[in-house]
Amino acid sequence: MSSLKQTPLFPVYKEHGAKTIDFGGWDLPVQFSSIMEEHHAVRGKAGLFDVSHMGEVEVKGPDALAFVQRISTNDASKLVPYKAQYGIMCYPDGGTVDDLLVYKYADDHYLLVINASNIEKDVKWMEEHLSGDVTLKNISEDVAELAIQGPLSASILQKLTETDLSQIKYFHFMPNVNLDGINALVSRSGYTGEDGFELYVKPEDGPSLWKKIIETGGDDVVPCGLGARDTLRFEARMPLYGQEISQSISPVEAGLTFAIKLDKGDFIGRDALKEQKEHGAPRKLVGLEMVGRGIARSHYPVYVGEEKIGEVTTGTQSPTLKKNIALALVTTEFGNLGQEVDVEIRNKRVKAKVVATPFYKREKK
Repeated sequence: MSSLKQTPLFPVYKEHGAKTIDFGGWDLPVQFSSIMEEHHAVRGKAGLFDVSHMGEVEVKGPDALAFVQRISTNDASKLVPYKAQYGIMCYPDGGTVDDLLVYKYADDHYLLVINASNIEKDVKWMEEHLSGDVTLKNISEDVAELAIQGPLSASILQKLTETDLSQIKYFHFMPNVNLDGINALVSRSGYTGEDGFELYVKPEDGPSLWKKIIETGGDDVVPCGLGARDTLRFEARMPLYGQEISQSISPVEAGLTFAIKLDKGDFIGRDALKEQKEHGAPRKLVGLEMVGRGIARSHYPVYVGEEKIGEVTTGTQSPTLKKNIALALVTTEFGNLGQEVDVEIRNKRVKAKVVATPFYKREKK
């Protein structure tokens, strides 16, 4: 018997012929049909993901805002009720504990969404930095999360509810939305670069909501796995913990300065991040396009001449662009657009050049 953790939606995987893998201790689908087909479905129509492995932490109390401000690089005081915000938790040296979403219900009530592989570590980190009148509750096992992503996601989901989903703007959410009899927190957000929604429901409601969306969407929605989730987020330059950000990679190096608000007051890691923002970080995350033949993969070394200047964090053939591209963390002086570099692929140096990111950006209507 497998020792891997399973989400509440695991039973529906077989109905769609899912191929599952061990992902951070979870038995999750890497693909249902094919990564390419699922990727194109999200870019052109809609895709449905089970992301119930993600972690959720409830923060409540009079000092809830002060706590969130202390652990997140972003400025949660700017949030109004039912708005979400992307932030990063950092170590004192500027390294990344995790990235997270902060959902504000009220001044004394927040929901933090964290990465699955980091739940135990993140909760421990938060508990170690608790102060004031605030309570922390890990509710990860009490929540199932689905994500419907793609240009047709709004029209498909709208068929399941009388709530006008067009009223939910990007990075806003609405609690207690009735989706054909299922109560859900509906957030207009995602990890693909497309319009879409993340749906938080009770674990027992996850499978039935999945089936309702598949039935309602018909040919316009396909089940999607981790493979397409990765290629989609990569094209949109969204970071993956353990690759673009980690304990040894700061959000400044990763190019996430939009989520770092130094003027909001003190927070964990502020001094280190301030130093990097003002005087420059030693490394820089850049986009690469392969000039020679070959696909750059994670951890492949990058050279200029005989000098190793960094390594690839993520690389693949872009399904959308039909090009071999990569993200790489390199010495800052070699991170300028047009810089020619070599990526070592199976002991052979292959030419590449630094290009602008994100590689893909959807047209906003």
